[in-house]
Amino acid sequence: QSQSGFITTQAGKLLCSKIIHLFPSDNVKSQVSKVLNECELRMYKSVAFPAIGTGQAGQSPAKVADDMLDAIVEFVSKRSVQYLKKIKIVIFQTHMLRDFYESMKKREDSDLPTRDSWMSMFKSFFWGKKPSTEKKKPVVLEKKVDVATFQICGESQKNVDATESWIKNLILKEQLENSISDELIVNFGESQIDTLADLQRRTHVTIQLESNLFPPCIKISGISRDVFYVSVKIQKMIQKMKDAQEEQSKAELVYNLVEWRYPGSNESFVAFDKLTNMQLEDAKIAKKSHLTVKINKKNYKVDLNTLQANDDQGETIIIQRVPKNEGKL
Repeated sequence: QSQSGFITTQAGKLLCSKIIHLFPSDNVKSQVSKVLNECELRMYKSVAFPAIGTGQAGQSPAKVADDMLDAIVEFVSKRSVQYLKKIKIVIFQTHMLRDFYESMKKREDSDLPTRDSWMSMFKSFFWGKKPSTEKKKPVVLEKKVDVATFQICGESQKNVDATESWIKNLILKEQLENSISDELIVNFGESQIDTLADLQRRTHVTIQLESNLFPPCIKISGISRDVFYVSVKIQKMIQKMKDAQEEQSKAELVYNLVEWRYPGSNESFVAFDKLTNMQLEDAKIAKKSHLTVKINKKNYKVDLNTLQANDDQGETIIIQRVPKNEGKL
């Protein structure tokens, strides 16, 4: 179905009801507005956008964020909107989150009467669901205080003052402060806090958590070489969390498309955990012949062509790959 500026088609095997294909254009705001109005006209309840124009079109993520949010603000401010209840912006590149967040913050002080509703809606776009009302137990990093006392004796007050000044300057030259900001810091649990505490104990630094800021940050201060060392360790820890989060998100997406199963009891089949499910699907897509997985704490070598799996004792079982093509959102 062709319209002005876009074409609407069936979803095919994708888990949605319709797909709106936009014609190439530099006017992102106009494109978003057209889609929103079309959704309302067709009485669609929800719509999901990518970060339009940030791929091959090469547009600035900050400008795209402003244009898309301008269009959404104008749309939700209309009194005539009745059917479209959920608007999502799906951002796969995590570095773009800051651009959309900053664009959203600029609108927080708007005088629009619907400000509370669309601000809470925007926030749900990025975090996926409303924040839990359950209070999270605060995780506290114990402050480190190392005190060194200098006693200065001299022939005159002038000499004592000069020596005191020299010591202070020497200390300041060796001191450095570095800040690391990242959204994932707010998700630090006991394991990460224990790591920070251990780094603080083993080095000449003080680590301060500023989790009430956005994005949250960690301040590291102390002797220069130790500040550099601790900063690298923290960056690696955050990257590990990001990798795990991205892997989990990908596993969730793959699980929504296909499910791998192994034999359970009573001739039934049991779904693999989502990470193993993703590993099996990735191996099949990569046309690998075999993959070793763990089933009931035993290693099985899966033949991805015959879907047979053999353990170390030669026992053979049959596994299943079940596409989830029939469901619609």
